[in-house]
This record gives sequence, C-alpha cells and structure tokens, in this order.
Amino acid sequence: MADKKVEMKDIRNIGIIAHIDAGKTTTTEGILYRTGLKHKIGAVHEGGTTTDWMEQERERGITIVSAAVTCYWKGHQINIIDTPGHIDFTAEVERSLRVLDGACVVFDGKMGVESQSETVWRQADKYGVPRVCFINKINQTGGDFYKSLESIHNRLNKRAFPIHLPIGFEQSINGIVDLVNMKAYTYTEFHDHELVEGEIPADMLDEAKKYRSLLIENAVAEDEAMLEKYFEVGEEGMTEDDIRQAIRSAVLSGNFFAVTGGDGRGVIVEKVLDMVTEFLPSPLEAGSTWGTHPKTGEEVERKPDISEPLSGLAFKITTDPFVGKLAYYRVYSGILKAGSYVLNSSTGEKERVGRIVRMQADKREDVEEVVAGDIAAIVGLKGTTTGHTLCDPAQPIVLENITFPDPPVSIAIEPKTKADQEKMSLALQRLAEEDPTFRVRVDDETGQTIISGMGELHLEILVDRMKREFAVEANIGQPQVAYRETIRKDAVEVQGKFVRQSGGRGQYGDVWLRLSQNEPGKGFEFINSIKGGVVPSEYITPVRKGIEEAMSNGVIAGYPVVDIKAELYDGSYHEVDSSEMAFSIAGSMALQEGVRRASPVLLEPVMKVVVVTPEDFMGDVIGDLNSKRGRIESMEDLQAGIKEITAFVPLGEMFGYTTNLRSMSQGRASSSMELAHYSDVPNNVTEAIIAKHNK
Repeated sequence: MADKKVEMKDIRNIGIIAHIDAGKTTTTEGILYRTGLKHKIGAVHEGGTTTDWMEQERERGITIVSAAVTCYWKGHQINIIDTPGHIDFTAEVERSLRVLDGACVVFDGKMGVESQSETVWRQADKYGVPRVCFINKINQTGGDFYKSLESIHNRLNKRAFPIHLPIGFEQSINGIVDLVNMKAYTYTEFHDHELVEGEIPADMLDEAKKYRSLLIENAVAEDEAMLEKYFEVGEEGMTEDDIRQAIRSAVLSGNFFAVTGGDGRGVIVEKVLDMVTEFLPSPLEAGSTWGTHPKTGEEVERKPDISEPLSGLAFKITTDPFVGKLAYYRVYSGILKAGSYVLNSSTGEKERVGRIVRMQADKREDVEEVVAGDIAAIVGLKGTTTGHTLCDPAQPIVLENITFPDPPVSIAIEPKTKADQEKMSLALQRLAEEDPTFRVRVDDETGQTIISGMGELHLEILVDRMKREFAVEANIGQPQVAYRETIRKDAVEVQGKFVRQSGGRGQYGDVWLRLSQNEPGKGFEFINSIKGGVVPSEYITPVRKGIEEAMSNGVIAGYPVVDIKAELYDGSYHEVDSSEMAFSIAGSMALQEGVRRASPVLLEPVMKVVVVTPEDFMGDVIGDLNSKRGRIESMEDLQAGIKEITAFVPLGEMFGYTTNLRSMSQGRASSSMELAHYSDVPNNVTEAIIAKHNK
C-alpha cells in the first residue's frame, strides 16, 4: 500500500491504553480490520494478532512491547500505539504517552475500573493527554456499561459522559444510540460490515434524552462561546455541528471524556474510529513543543510545521531480526528525509538516517520522508537510545527526556557454557538498549553479572527473549531485592583527609563535609559553600565525583546510598602535592565516615499490591498479606462477590506471590504490583540482611 499524503490536521497519534486483559490488542485488531489493513480479525488466545507479534506475547496472551501501526479512516491517518497493560511494562506506556497527542482508554465492561486502569489514567494526566473511553466486552455475561461508567466516575473522573448508549444488554446487545444525532445504529450479525441507521427504540427514548442533556450541558461548559450560544438558544437550538464542536473543545481541554461501549471485535469499532478522528487532537492542536538549546540552555520553541527546523524524539528502540536496530521517532517539526544527516543533541553526535519505514506492527513499508506531526521508524542509527532528541544540525534543540524509575528486582545471571559468554553480553547490551527499565551491571566483589528489572515477570521475559532471539542459554539465581541505604541524622560534620608522602611528589587532599537527609526520592544533592578559595575551584568537581563513587557502596551492607545532601564547606590544599585524585579520594573518605556517624538505615522497596479475589477467599488473602509485613490500605466491592484489596507490602516478601495466590484461591484471584516507595527496614530484618551480606 503506497504511503498516502495526509494533511497535518488529519493526522491522529493515539495510544490504546488499559489494564491488562481489558481488550486493548483485540480492539486494535478490530480497528485494523475495519480500516482494511487486515482481512480477518486475529484473536489473542489463538496467537494471531498483528500488534502482539513477539512469541512471548502470543504465548502469554499479553502485550509486552508497544507496537506502532498506521491505518487510514475517512481521510484521516491514524498512528496507533498498542501499549502493554501489565504493570512490569509500565515504562512502555510512559514512553508512548510522551509522544502521543491523544488516547483511547479501554475498560473491561465486566470489571469496570481496575488497578492498572488507574495507573495509566494517572500517566495520561501527567502528560496532559486528552482521552476518549471505550467500555469493552459489555456483550459478555457480567458486562455492564452503566456500572462501568459509574466506576469511572467513582475512581477516575466525574466528567466522563456517554456519547453513545448501548442497545440491549449482555448477549442481546446489537448496536448503539448516538446522542448527538439521536439515531440508532444497529447490526444483526456480530461480523456485519456496516451499521444500519434507524430510529431509537421507543423504550430508550427517555433515557437517551436524559443522557443527551447531560452530555450537551457539560460539553458547552468548557467553551465560553458555546456556553453563550447554549444560554441563548437552549438545547433545541444547538445544531449537530455545534454539539460535535462543543464535545471536541471539551475533550481537547483535557477535562472531559467522551464514552462509548461495545465489543472491540465488532463493527461498533467504527464508532470508536469516528470518536478518535472527530474528538482527539491533531498534531496542530497539540501545539508547539518546547526544548532547550544544548549550548546556551535557553528555551526554544518548535511549532508543528514542515517549514520549521527538524526536531523530534526517539521514543523506543527495538532490534528487528531483518533490518537490525529500529528507532521509533515522533517528528515534532520540519521534515526527516531518508539518507540525510541529523544531530543527536542528547549525545552531541551526528547520525545518518539510513531508511525510514512506516510500521504495520511487525511489517514494514519504506517511505522517503516523514513530516511534522507524524511517527515512523528509522533504520541505521548507531548511538541513539530511548528519549534522545534528533534534530537539524544547524538549529539544535534538546527536548525533555523521558524519565524512568529505578528497577527494584535483581537476579544474577551466568551463561551455561563458555561459548555463550560473549553472546550473552551482546544480548544483554541489546536488550538494555531497547528497555530503559532493564539494567545490567557486574558485581565488583563476586564478578557476577546482575540484571535488574521492574518485577519477576519482566526479568523472566527478558531471559526468555535472550534464549529465543539471541540463542543464549543462561542460568539464573534467586531474585534479589534492590535495597538502598540512607541516613537519619542531620548536620553531621566530618573531615576527609588524604595525605600520602612517598619520595618525590606526594598527594594531599583535605575536605570538610556537612551531611544531611534529603527528601525521599530526591536523590543526591551537592552544595558547594567554599569561601575564599580554601579548596581551589578545579578540585570541587573531583570532590563531588569522589562522594558519588562512595555512595554506590553503603556502610551497612554495601547497597547504594540515596537521598542525602552533602555540603562542602571547608578544607585545605597543598601548592605542590594537591591533585584531582587526592581530592576525589578525600571526598570519598569523608562520605563513608559521615554516613557511619549519621545513623545509617537500610531502605527496602515497598510495593503497592492490588489483589482481585472472590469474597470466599478474602480472609485467606488478607491473612497472607498481613503475614508478609503488609499494610492493608483499602477493600472495595468490584462487583457482586468480587473484592479488590489494596495493600502495601515489602518487595522482599512478595517473590513467588502469584503462584501462592493461585493455589490459595483455586486459581480465581489475580494480583498486580507496582513500586510505591522505599521505607526503613525493621531491625530484625536488617540484621538478617547484614548476616547474609557478610557470609
């Protein structure tokens, strides 16, 4: 299919976001089928879907990597990113939202708002992404459009309003009532190719009028001109175009969410496509993007215009078995041409754009150029990773990077044979390039390779990918918790003095530090309070370097030290013997000694655990969480006989929890975990950790 030229006002960059198993991938399949990209709808459980193209995704029936697909609907080009719902792959959602202009949030009509629905909703709020909502699976037993809508109001936002109402209930659902033009759209067969327009069923008319009034009243409230018109002419005087325009303005404001419902595989998906093209923003409406000049640090604006200098963000790196490294790239301004040179302003290096491909999930179609507002993948970049800015070398700009949390779970990994050694380090390097929440390091003491990720499933999948994609067999150790160390005393003053006299020139570095606690999550802060040059300015940076190096190895059990302020306020130097190295060592000595004196404590990652369980097993689940040092935060009724329990539990107690939960609940309960915060480890647990560390 030749690349169609579409004006920027007709481009939509959207994400499909949801809780695991709400039907994101199936809805995407439905969209591809309806827009003519596929001849049949792939089913997740059969492993025939387009966007879940990795073997692990097809086996497990979950989405792991977000896949970009381009399709066309009624003169619009829609770039869709199908994102994962599992909490371990939350970085995929985060980086996708950073480059999207709008999102379609899918809810499971049987469950309503689930824990991960809240997480993705918060992420969309963080990036200011306008949304429309699709309540999926309402045609299945237990599916209920109105109950799900109520849970959106209770748990996410009161300003979600239906734009369509379903006709029928559960299996008898056969269409929708459109509240804008007050028409019914029905289908007789699930696989029908078109909706039949007709009159609203008589028994739904009153309800439709009630919801229509609510919709119009709340939509016009976001737009002053529309509000005035509404007061002048009333609901009856508002034309269809007026109502659609009011809904569009309201959705774009980010404080109004249009809702529809149906089955993600059925013809009703066409109504979701209409909502996407009618109400979600084009790159023009998403407006200018801002960055900084790499040399001067000044703020720089780039308008969504092809006449502006090129700027854009590489938001995802993947290794493709056929073409090598692919960088997914969102163009914010200008034109990117195949064969041209661009500046990676995040690294300062120039890169050559080999080929540009438009992705239909794992299939590729070469294009000569991509313009402002569009998304495509670049082949041939060497030093570009997630979050890097690629721009016009003559007019550099650095766009805001994407930040990711530190991974809390680690395991040791070693190759099964000597032959696997080199292959393993290459595979790990490739996987770390693709996934910013996956870290690889070598333990200085044991020489072991340690890999870290967001959870057990995350690491399991990465080890599995290493085996399949890179043919590396590896043994893995038990999961380890990424503990941290910090201090609990303020204003501790300490000297670090490094003096070495050996024939000829010696070494001399002398610093005084004042250590204090920093706010949790703030990290390390260095304050230079040197007056009168008692420590010459060229030695300040080495002191900081020495402190940072010493922080990687704490004093309790060798874990990294976090959340401290170090103020350099005094010191002395020697005209001849002082050097950068001496001051770096002095800084390192002062930090180690200071932490010892400042009441050091161990910190452990605490997870927010959400368990959905039938009521019969609730007592067992709560008892089990309490025995794991858990703190129960809330218990809510999801639906009749189903409870949702939210608790905060230390990660160290949660390994293997999914399996335990299954056996405890006869396989009927499910859980999800995400890192909530770090907190102090109790003394008895600290002693056990120290004993293990000193073995």
